[in-house]
Amino acid sequence: MSPIVRTAGALAAGLIVGAAVTIAIQGRVAEPLAAPTHAAPGEGAEPPAVPAPARPTTVLAWIPSGIPAGFGDRVLGLPDVERVTVVAEDNVWMLGSASAEGDVVDRPPAPYMIPIDAAAVDPKTFGDFLPSSDRGAIAALRRGEGILGISSAELRGLGPGAVMRFEGGAAITIGAVLPDELVGAAELMVSRDTGARIGVTHDRYLLLGPSGPHRPNSKRIGRSLRNLLPPGGGATQRVVVRSPGETPYFRQGDAVLPPVLIKALFGEFAARPDPARPGYLKIDPAWVREHIETATVPVLGSVTCNRGLIPQLRGAMTALERKGLASTVHAYNGCYAPKFVNRNPTNLISHHAWGIAFDCNADVNPYGATPHQDPRLVRVLERWGFIWGGGFAVPDGNHFEYRRAPLASSAA
Repeated sequence: MSPIVRTAGALAAGLIVGAAVTIAIQGRVAEPLAAPTHAAPGEGAEPPAVPAPARPTTVLAWIPSGIPAGFGDRVLGLPDVERVTVVAEDNVWMLGSASAEGDVVDRPPAPYMIPIDAAAVDPKTFGDFLPSSDRGAIAALRRGEGILGISSAELRGLGPGAVMRFEGGAAITIGAVLPDELVGAAELMVSRDTGARIGVTHDRYLLLGPSGPHRPNSKRIGRSLRNLLPPGGGATQRVVVRSPGETPYFRQGDAVLPPVLIKALFGEFAARPDPARPGYLKIDPAWVREHIETATVPVLGSVTCNRGLIPQLRGAMTALERKGLASTVHAYNGCYAPKFVNRNPTNLISHHAWGIAFDCNADVNPYGATPHQDPRLVRVLERWGFIWGGGFAVPDGNHFEYRRAPLASSAA
């Protein structure tokens, strides 16, 4: 594995604080992200106000269970929609990479591989969602080359002309690097044909361009899209719609950090699917030794999490105890767990695999059910930079995970 990847945690502040991941294609709004805090509890900066986008022209829509076949064509048939592109996204396994000069950059130790969050698009329809100055990158997709998001390029130390090699023998030359917001914060974007060669096949979200000069209305568009789905699908078939300014990331599961930013903040691992336990991973033990730690924190007791998260988790639980709210946690249900989301190998990798998410009170907050966490617990954890799964499209009321550094006033 490259020195750049091995020192990702040390470089996180420069990479993430110095570069914003923006939220709306052609209507760019930045929300700076802070690296994990190792300072005293309560230190951190209030995030700046998010300005309104100057020219909002793109809307995000995603469905937890994935985009059904033919849904994009039905959306394009709506009278107030003039352009649509459907984006596939999957975890793919990288065997190694080399610079444009042929120097080895990534070389994970066998039998492990590096998981890459990759997206696949139709160049013909995706080009309509790029600013005119960036549409030259579409030619690279048509040639079978890949596009890196800028955070991915900086994390890997790769650029145009570099080559990434994947499980199954495919080698993809990098043809361009684009801002993260233009590739949905994916690490790698390829064409549909190239995606099929490396395993990017599940349609996760779509981008649509409303017709007319008015600002897109996510509620109105959401109603139109829901009418295109059969009734009674449940929460996993709920259509989530975001207009510019409503989310940091135009991708499925937009509320949480994308993998490339988690890697920059908390370290990138090499792994492989666990043949003995479908839905789980075997992670390189060297990474586990370096990044995963067992420690004692107030309220929860002994926890095994990413060592970069533990100071923040300890601070949050100390604040909870100081406020007399320790009883709002009656069961701790774990943090580090090397697995895919819902232990389904067709899903993306769970953030528990990095040890940056923890569960509590699962007995009364099962996945998919109406959540019943004490709102005082939720408020304290949110002030300390954790996002609550109770507000996800499919409620996950026992789940909290790292979203940002704590606010400066958290210890008050």
